[in-house]
Amino acid sequence: MHKTLKYILSFLLILLGSKANAQSKIEGTSVTIQSPNKNLTLDFYQAKDADGRRMLYYEVKFKEKKVIEQSALDIQLDNRLSESAMALKVDTLSRWTSDLTVKRINQFTKDGVWKPVVGERSIIRDYYNAATIELVKESNAIYLVNVEIRVYDEGVAIRYFFPENEKGTYYRVKSESTEFTLPEGTKAWHALWAQAKYNELPLNNWPNEAERPLTLKLSNGLYACLAEAALVDYARTKFKLSDTKPNTIVTSMYTPADLISPVGTPWRVIMVAEKAGDLIENNHLILNLNPPSKIKDVSWIKPGKIMRVMTQTTADAQENIDFAVKHNLQYILFDWKWYGPAFSFSSDATKVAIPNFDLPGIIKYGKERGVGVWLYCNLQGLYSQSDSLFRVYNKWGVKGVKFGFVQAGSHRWTTWIEEMFKKAAENKIMVNVHDDWRPTGEQRTWPNLMTAEGIRGNEEMPDATHNTVLPFTRFIAGAADYTICYYDKRIKTTHAHQLAMAAVYYSPLQTLYWYDKPSMSNNEPELEFWDKIPTSWDDTKVLQGEPGQFITTARRKGNDWFVGTLTNNDARSVKIPLSFLSKGKKYTATIYSDDPNVVTNTKVKVDRKTVDAATILDVQLQPSGGQAIWIKGAN
Repeated sequence: MHKTLKYILSFLLILLGSKANAQSKIEGTSVTIQSPNKNLTLDFYQAKDADGRRMLYYEVKFKEKKVIEQSALDIQLDNRLSESAMALKVDTLSRWTSDLTVKRINQFTKDGVWKPVVGERSIIRDYYNAATIELVKESNAIYLVNVEIRVYDEGVAIRYFFPENEKGTYYRVKSESTEFTLPEGTKAWHALWAQAKYNELPLNNWPNEAERPLTLKLSNGLYACLAEAALVDYARTKFKLSDTKPNTIVTSMYTPADLISPVGTPWRVIMVAEKAGDLIENNHLILNLNPPSKIKDVSWIKPGKIMRVMTQTTADAQENIDFAVKHNLQYILFDWKWYGPAFSFSSDATKVAIPNFDLPGIIKYGKERGVGVWLYCNLQGLYSQSDSLFRVYNKWGVKGVKFGFVQAGSHRWTTWIEEMFKKAAENKIMVNVHDDWRPTGEQRTWPNLMTAEGIRGNEEMPDATHNTVLPFTRFIAGAADYTICYYDKRIKTTHAHQLAMAAVYYSPLQTLYWYDKPSMSNNEPELEFWDKIPTSWDDTKVLQGEPGQFITTARRKGNDWFVGTLTNNDARSVKIPLSFLSKGKKYTATIYSDDPNVVTNTKVKVDRKTVDAATILDVQLQPSGGQAIWIKGAN
């Protein structure tokens, strides 16, 4: 398109948007909801668009700064609704929400706390103000739909809910078009798929859809993150740019979803913060939007560190178990092909198919030494054998299963993987999902879901700049299995950078030494940091950082703190205040830093010093470097 024509079109679109803005709100349709701390405000209302149609709109502000300007809520249905056992009625509209009448608006507040089985903090508050807007289809009263809105201190969440309705039970959602119109000049950290690289892009000329969560920096200095929560009976929704409205992002469903009422769509989440690190600290919002745990006895769900056995023989397995005991790892993993070709339905995932591999003996050897065994199983095995697979693994004494090459996106595969979490839980099996799938808070409902990939980690060996983007993007969705390495020569960062990732990156099943073997280790003294670090936490604080630049994260377990700092490809000087420590107490800090003068292959220096809450550490970071700190408190 010619540039002049594009400018004219953009100007006309802005005028049309202004015309919609100028329309007065339809009386009796509006509601304003504030967060408990009064910082966030969401306005919902009906108004006529440029064509005179009544549409649903919302706006969001943070401390009077615009976050979401007037944006439409719309969902497209292609329904066949049972009016009787013999008759079907068809209703297909391109702008389904343009013909809705507000029947009632109910407002309420909820405040409570809950304790996750594993997590980034031991107690989570679930506190919000809410509204339910009950709507009916004016042209056909069969159709009932609610818009549900929650406003937390951390962000806002919106979804559609189809209440139980004898006349209208079935709903086929063809697409969902929730708009997010942002201030001009907003930039996004865009990734094309779950394991892709990130690029900082303006809200124009995207190469394709953006993966979620989608982190944004607004021109007014605020940070926001668009996310999806409670994707359990629906199709995955990514983000695309509007074809008709500038500075506007729109949801984009992977496939239609066939629903039976009562049922709600996933939550569309808008997190807002003044500092980028607050988005990370507030990611429990995604969990709060999911149902409570469906597992009554959670005593068998144990977080821990895990190492992959690179060569799958009995002797190598025992060597890895011995290494795990020495370095306080709780699990070992046997990756794919132990039961045969992983992509073949002819492979039996309950039978060993490789030589010199005594799996029962290995499990027994590990159990005697306090080390559990995880097994990989590809989609083909999970799909064809799931009715018995987890029962067999539980009988063997297997602790968890790594799902490989799962399908993700469609309504069908979304409901399938939810069923797999349930079947695994029924047999006391923990789960790690790999490849293109990302969580949306399911780990609250199914806490046996320990971690997931959906991340460009050390299987691809990204650079340090990418690593400093991840905490502000992918990790907002929840735990991620980055597969941290230490000795592999393909690593593009320093060793202290790799060490620190175990504190910066949250995963209650934390993979360490991914491409490494016990024989590579020379008992470097800095391995103490990984030996001591836990994987589930009582508290988490992001002390400083900017996406793609650097980050410092501090996590507490009991009286001990573990602090990780990562820089991008550039050298950097940072100051780390230890004001998060309890005042009036002394601590011993063990600091693990890059130092080219250290006479080991890994070049990591270990220092110890006494610190307290008034201490400020001056840190010099090498290019692609990092620093790890273990702060030991008094018992």
